[in-house]
Amino acid sequence: MFRRASPRSFAAALRDLEAPEPEVRVAAAADLASHAANERDPVERTLARTLADPAPAVRAAAALALADAFGPTDPGEPPASLQPPTHDALRAAIDDEAPEVRAMALAAVGELELRVCAAAVAGRLADEQPEVRFQAVIAYPRVAARAEAIAALVAATEDDDPLIRHIALRMAEEVGGEQPDDSVDDALLERARALLDDPATVVQVAAAIVLGRAGRRDGAALLADVVNGEITTSEAEDEAAAVELCGELRIKAARDGLRKRAFSGGWLTRRDTFAWQARVALAQLGNARAERWILSELTAFTRERRCLAVEAVARARLPAARPLLEAMRGDPARAEPEAVQKALAALDADGD
Repeated sequence: MFRRASPRSFAAALRDLEAPEPEVRVAAAADLASHAANERDPVERTLARTLADPAPAVRAAAALALADAFGPTDPGEPPASLQPPTHDALRAAIDDEAPEVRAMALAAVGELELRVCAAAVAGRLADEQPEVRFQAVIAYPRVAARAEAIAALVAATEDDDPLIRHIALRMAEEVGGEQPDDSVDDALLERARALLDDPATVVQVAAAIVLGRAGRRDGAALLADVVNGEITTSEAEDEAAAVELCGELRIKAARDGLRKRAFSGGWLTRRDTFAWQARVALAQLGNARAERWILSELTAFTRERRCLAVEAVARARLPAARPLLEAMRGDPARAEPEAVQKALAALDADGD
């Protein structure tokens, strides 16, 4: 089947937003977002106007295109500022009659961090449609005051839908705790502890991860069960986090599972998706083979592998790596200089 090789030109996207076929307008809205860098104001005005298109699929596509066009491109980067008419159009879309439009408008408002839409987002935390509540739980902590966000997440951990309980736990770390070094607020940590016995495994695992990242071992047995293959989660990010936390928390019950993940597989069998994380975790647990592997990777042929090894040293705190790191210092051809400095600082902190 024929597929478009590249996005429409700016003029073509504007033209096709007037096409009679909704599927053409959906594609045109997506393509219009790619022109935001050079045609910022007309792209914003057009997409805001498209939020009132007669077809729900087009309205949803316009909301998503606004997030794509003006949301942050890198972690920590602030989103672009939008004009008041765009705020008004997104607020109206949050209350759209079509659930898919409400959901995409909430996703856009959260991505764009539009605090002026906080009240509208709050109104959808109890939406009758779970997919809308799901997006509201993601968006609200990004647009609301901290206290209100925490209260909303605590309430969402009691939702009937396990995916919403899960995402509420995942969002807990975005809100943080009272102190700068607190990963999660105490009220959410207590809810996480209660959810270790949730009927849904995906929620149990997320709760164990939240607690583990806060330095608590309440969910250590669950994390070990994930690594050892005793239980499974549908969330790949959670599986990776479980592997990492078993190393950070020094969970010895996970050693067999970590060894299997780290060193099984080869030419004829598939290597575990999280083999790298498993090797780092084993090194944190003092496994000599994993430590030797990290040290050998510091002199690997490719820069990418050497950079990953530097990150592994920073996580596993391997004193034997210091001479190799010192030789890399200030040489961007060998590894990322900032990563090398970070790894050396980690070794210094561990020594102190």
